[in-house]
Amino acid sequence: MNPEPADTERARPAEAVGIQELIAAARALIVPGRRRILGVTGAPGSGKSTLGEILVSALGDQAVLVGLDGFHLATAELDRLGRKPRKGAADTFDAAGYVNLLRRLRAREEETVYASFFDRSLEESLACAVPVHRQTPLVITEGNYLLVEEGPWGQVRGLLDACWFLEPGEDVRFDRLIARHMAYGRSADEAYERSHGSDQRNADLIGSTRHRADRIVRVPAVDVPAQTTQEHTA
Repeated sequence: MNPEPADTERARPAEAVGIQELIAAARALIVPGRRRILGVTGAPGSGKSTLGEILVSALGDQAVLVGLDGFHLATAELDRLGRKPRKGAADTFDAAGYVNLLRRLRAREEETVYASFFDRSLEESLACAVPVHRQTPLVITEGNYLLVEEGPWGQVRGLLDACWFLEPGEDVRFDRLIARHMAYGRSADEAYERSHGSDQRNADLIGSTRHRADRIVRVPAVDVPAQTTQEHTA
């Protein structure tokens, strides 16, 4: 029996893609005088923010990086809602606020739109930290839940011109994720528990959306230019 199309899509393997090929693909989206939005998604530790930074560095003033993490609810609000232990889950973000930002960015009616930035050292978002100027043709936005269909998240895909799903392989992803948690002060045991606990529950949801991406890619780490190897691995 042949698999249903949806099943085939869900089983679509990741394509090994060099960083220069992805830079060229992002550059091809640029149309002077117009606004295009490229989404980069994947599970925690897949390398979304790192790839986004590499792309923006290569494209210069033709692109700007806007992260979904800037829409984390504040710690005080997570405490009030009783969601702080699950920080990073889909319902710990201002999804509607993110959708509204994408709409403003697509409209390209304002001289400058300011986006928020998530500071991992503070574990808080900083408002109005990322200026997006009207003349910038490409916005690269990265985050976990760009392809989720439930709630306000379901409006995100229609606001993206293209969306790539990063899938580096689970061993690589867990190694990156544990290292990141330890870099921000967690013990090895705490990092392991977080990576295989709440982070993995989020990863399972994100993985269920991979079939909605235009491309599912695996970027060889060896292909990352030396000047951009600072690892954020969002």
